[in-house]
Amino acid sequence: MTADRPQSILGHLEELRWRVLKSLVAIIVGGIVAFLFAGDLRSILEAPFHRAAPESTLQTFAVAEQWGVLMRIGLFGGVVLASPVVLYQLWAFVNPALTERERRWAVPIVAALVVLFVGGVVFGYWTLPRGLEFLLGLLPDVENDLRMADYYSFTLRFLFAFGLAFLYPVFLFAAAAVGLVSSAQLGRWRRWALLLVVIGAALITPTGDLFTLLALSVPLYVMYEATYWLVRLVLRR
Repeated sequence: MTADRPQSILGHLEELRWRVLKSLVAIIVGGIVAFLFAGDLRSILEAPFHRAAPESTLQTFAVAEQWGVLMRIGLFGGVVLASPVVLYQLWAFVNPALTERERRWAVPIVAALVVLFVGGVVFGYWTLPRGLEFLLGLLPDVENDLRMADYYSFTLRFLFAFGLAFLYPVFLFAAAAVGLVSSAQLGRWRRWALLLVVIGAALITPTGDLFTLLALSVPLYVMYEATYWLVRLVLRR
């Protein structure tokens, strides 16, 4: 598809289909790589649990549960490893609709998306032990031997939520780059942004404890401020 020759709706759908297919192939390849290193990934992902509850263990209660856990690890690892390809395909799909001036931001924006997504996952991993310590310590007389499938479901959703949450400044900057918002508007929206950041952090973090809420809210608002200054100083809008 080119910028000079608009396509029909069927043409857009056909290109979207190929972009999605390429993304899925990248995720599958990344998942295979992650599956090959599932033992190492297990050690990394289970370390926060053993730190929060050193005397507890993970248990399985179904024949295929361990296989299901390995599949989840592979899928999550595949998404993380394939994130550069997936985010590029997303940008490539919308790129023809942009002007030449807007397209020059392609590489910086895709790179920022990848860095922020991976950074969000890493930051979520850093906060995870503290969230687990809070949740598993609410009832000191209760043993914290957890079902493995439940632990991985919680942990991977937690990390994925952090990764997605860290992406929003790039979309905000992209909106400013195409003229949808300005630095003046971002400045006026500060109070609402702070409120929405706190509400969003409360919704996407499954732990519900104050530490995790603050741990996500603070960097998200800092990134809002950073986006404001980038729009003002770099885009001069």
